[in-house]
Amino acid sequence: MKIYEARRARGRLITVMLGLLVAAVGWSIHHAMVTMQALNGDTRKFGMVYSLSAAMLVFQLVLAHAERPFTVTRRQQRHLDSLNLAVLVPAYNEDPELLVRCLMSLGNQTRRPDHILVVDDGSDKVDLSAVRAWFLAEGARTGLRTSWVRTPNRGKRQAHGTAISMAPDADAFLTVDSDAILDREAVAEGLKPLARKDVQAVAGVVLAANNRTTLLARFTDLWYVTSQLIDRSSLSAMGSVLVNSGPLAFYRAETVRQYLDTYLNETLAGREVRFSDDSMLTLFAKLEGRTVQQPSSFVFTAMPEKVGNHFRQYTRWMRGSTVRSLWRFRYLPVTSLAYWLHFSRWVSMAVSTMLFAALFLVQPVVDGALTLSLLAMTVLIGYAQCLRYLTVWRSDQSVCSQWATWMLAPLAALWAYFILRPVRWYAMATCLRTGWGTRAEVEVTLGGAS
Repeated sequence: MKIYEARRARGRLITVMLGLLVAAVGWSIHHAMVTMQALNGDTRKFGMVYSLSAAMLVFQLVLAHAERPFTVTRRQQRHLDSLNLAVLVPAYNEDPELLVRCLMSLGNQTRRPDHILVVDDGSDKVDLSAVRAWFLAEGARTGLRTSWVRTPNRGKRQAHGTAISMAPDADAFLTVDSDAILDREAVAEGLKPLARKDVQAVAGVVLAANNRTTLLARFTDLWYVTSQLIDRSSLSAMGSVLVNSGPLAFYRAETVRQYLDTYLNETLAGREVRFSDDSMLTLFAKLEGRTVQQPSSFVFTAMPEKVGNHFRQYTRWMRGSTVRSLWRFRYLPVTSLAYWLHFSRWVSMAVSTMLFAALFLVQPVVDGALTLSLLAMTVLIGYAQCLRYLTVWRSDQSVCSQWATWMLAPLAALWAYFILRPVRWYAMATCLRTGWGTRAEVEVTLGGAS
């Protein structure tokens, strides 16, 4: 079996940081001059808007580079070793071999969990009985506490609820997806932020295990990893991560139990909400304390390889994002930093949507021309941001392959700008379609993540 490992590449990290710093300084000087010209009466089209966008992006980059992996003292490590960690593994129509890899990676951790709980959520397209027999036998052989239960199909949240009820002695929960393959240090590193009493949730960094199978999977991995190491890292530096990723996330058990009833019974306009579970758990954690990312805790997972599957996943994410945004505006204290960070994200989206409509929908009709300079700027910004992708070393990918993926930054940027943007609008308009949308068939197999 292929071994999946990942680490932060320190030498490349320093080089990338210096490169981004130089670019950010140069870009800041340029936009400062544009702003001064605007204040002196220069009415250059969208000059102030560009300057505002530049300032927000530079601020985000600075915060992202301020993020550092959490470290612990020996005393803190002894405390972490004493924590009872339960892993929640919901499975539904998962490729059996991917599920086996997930469970093997959990059992091979340098800091093993205390209890692994698998909930087969009524799979009807695959037979997981052989996996169940192997898993329970491995638990008995190695002394690792294992549990497996099969329930009628009720969705991921209810599967979580079932597993949580089976782990009353847990001090912390780790949520993973059934196709996740954890780096051997993922648990040991991911627990470290919990040495701080005010940290309530920890996000790991998700990498695509099948990132070289198709062009879509490759640039999706680039886009996804970059968003974690830019957007989420900037929020983590302020203890205000808004969304964890399901393949690898840690939560204090007392916080999860406190909000469990709300988690299992969320409704919107009288309809049960079955998606956006990760962002909801993160919101609960944020209401109780700090939410952070541990950039040295890695997990590999299978990403969609087909456009249709990719669109369905992104639509579900954006519907969940819309619903969760309503909750954040309602429940986050207005005086909290997290509230205004969330607000700024909506301002940024509104500004970018306005520019998109003005420059690519209205201007071509009125003037018969496109603003190619904005396209060029989008491409250059994409290259600059995606430099962070190069700071992660992974055992399953050569340096040349990693650079080849980075070269796809313009494609990833344009895909997000022109293709995923309309998908997001559609998802926002249809957010009342609150079903989870679990897979009706096995969408990703071992062949895509071998």
